[in-house]
Amino acid sequence: MARPRMFDEERALDAAMHTFWEKGYEATSTKDLCEATGLGRSSIYNTFKSKHDLFERALAHYIDTMTTTQLAVLEDTRRRAADRIRDLFAMVVNGETEHRAGGRGLGCLTVNTTVELAARDSRAAELLERDTARRLAVLRAVIEEGRRDGSITSRRDAGALARFINAAIGGMRISSQGGADRTALESIAEVTLDALN
Repeated sequence: MARPRMFDEERALDAAMHTFWEKGYEATSTKDLCEATGLGRSSIYNTFKSKHDLFERALAHYIDTMTTTQLAVLEDTRRRAADRIRDLFAMVVNGETEHRAGGRGLGCLTVNTTVELAARDSRAAELLERDTARRLAVLRAVIEEGRRDGSITSRRDAGALARFINAAIGGMRISSQGGADRTALESIAEVTLDALN
């Protein structure tokens, strides 16, 4: 008879997610994962099958948690569209300045994974592409709402603006990893927001 698991799998997944986020996939060792989760090597492999399986689940967990939180800001129809986009940028700036190690931001696990693995890991690339498509669809819808409520006046294609905003956020994440401070990140956000007018 199998013994019941004596740990919180969700907590272990969250701890693994933070470890991959901080170190990256390749640089994270099984020892790192054992220390972060409090699990032994056999428990990790019995539960998650492999480092890659654990990484996929951690990335999916990150996407579900972070994307859902960010899209909730964009989908808050009580506010004008441009204000929702401004709030998203404020959330990004706050996140990057609150989660720093050695004067550098941690960036975003999806951006980090895109740079590290997307070109050679089809499963990670699939998760990232699905997440990007979801983000772009919501951004495009908000831009179109902004045109209707008068808070966005740019005549550029809504899809192109959505891609520009998404790319600017990715650039902010990478800049933060390079040491950009709050002032620099806020400046990038303001210039991006100017493109909506």
